[in-house]
Amino acid sequence: MFRMTSAAFLITITASFSVLADNTAPSQATSAVAAKEKVIISKNGSRPWLQGPEANFTGTVRVEPLFTQPQSPVRTTVGHVNFEPAARSAWHTHPLGQTLVITSGSGWTQEWGGERKTVHAGDIIHCPPGVKHWHGATATTGMSHLAIQEGTPEGKNVEWMEKVSDQQYNREL
Repeated sequence: MFRMTSAAFLITITASFSVLADNTAPSQATSAVAAKEKVIISKNGSRPWLQGPEANFTGTVRVEPLFTQPQSPVRTTVGHVNFEPAARSAWHTHPLGQTLVITSGSGWTQEWGGERKTVHAGDIIHCPPGVKHWHGATATTGMSHLAIQEGTPEGKNVEWMEKVSDQQYNREL
């Protein structure tokens, strides 16, 4: 079975979005800017993993920022997030939405007022702007995902809220 690394997957997704988004010939100004820009390669293992802040997560969560300081006009950030079993995010929203690409394991996600749903490697979750939700690992299986979100012109890409209680987390379907 072919398994793509997270880095290769991100490059594939980025290239796919670039092709889909740009179906017109570049202008001379764009070509001049592009000629001055250089491709940057961030080697696997060169980006530090950060412990997910206790205020925003329950359990052991590690975050690898793939790129967090986008260059204007890009406002998208991507993180590779690893949840140990029973770990989860706090409730939160995103002003411009969020896309999660589950890269390994099994997890749960829930929209405020909705049912908890199970997700597996290969699943993609789209959280619309302003929708209160959480996501994390199941009680017995870890889960990793790529978290992709766009920031506002002011740089805000998430609004953290209260933690998901054990009662909310353990609620049966």
